[in-house]
Amino acid sequence: MTEFTQILFDVADGIATITLHRPDKMNAFTGTMMAELCQAFDLTDADDAVRAVIVTGHGPRAFCAGADLTPEDGRQIFSSGDAVDDLSDPRVRDSGGRLTLRIHASKKPVIGAINGAAVGIGATMQLPMDMRLASRTARFGFVFARRGIVPEAASSWFLPRLVGLPQALEWCMTGRVFDAEEALRGGLVRSLHEPDDLLPAARALAREIADNTSAVAVSMTRAMLWHNPQFDHPMQAHHVDSRAIYTLSRGPDAKEGIASFLEKRAPRYPARVSSDMPGFYPWWKEPDWE
Repeated sequence: MTEFTQILFDVADGIATITLHRPDKMNAFTGTMMAELCQAFDLTDADDAVRAVIVTGHGPRAFCAGADLTPEDGRQIFSSGDAVDDLSDPRVRDSGGRLTLRIHASKKPVIGAINGAAVGIGATMQLPMDMRLASRTARFGFVFARRGIVPEAASSWFLPRLVGLPQALEWCMTGRVFDAEEALRGGLVRSLHEPDDLLPAARALAREIADNTSAVAVSMTRAMLWHNPQFDHPMQAHHVDSRAIYTLSRGPDAKEGIASFLEKRAPRYPARVSSDMPGFYPWWKEPDWE
């Protein structure tokens, strides 16, 4: 069993729950937390029993209060501390971006349950999650300009895609902290919940996916919706769609989907993400650090 020090990791009934867990630091982000979160997503990808992943924070006060600028583990999150002349050097990479790119690459759907304050990396780490639910007491802030830096974690790519460019510009240029109602109006979160109802609502959403859908179909759909909008022409998306429909329609999950529908019973999909993804997956090329 993998031992973690700054997150909690639990799998039950097909749902993995990852909890940011630094109770005395409002779950502030460190290099260790980044590494552990990436490792947790490696585990969920490799476990066919996991059908959905929920990410939340410990306690009622904070999801993640941002970067810990003086982490106890000594692992700096912005850079190695060394002077680097070549800006393509991997030491330049920010740890928030390492995390969001790992979440973006997840083969399982990811649901954020934002239970409290979420500022800085606490806000940007949510962006590659597929759905975000928030407590009514949650607060959000892309506060970087007020700290003399810029948004990190590839948020300049993710945030405009989620909320539109005008809203992304306003939140990032003002750097203000805003409440859950504004996050809902701006499209950052899908729904608001009383604090005690937040995790049950996230689990109900995860349960809907786990109980009714094909794991391979969901994994393919997630990748298609995240990657295909970047194509220059819809014909390129049509190529991917056609190959996916052709391949999956001849697989065991399509047969089971039709049979369970006709027989009016719950489906029992046999295909596994670890072994049964179509041969052309992944069809995109993840760019290297250059």
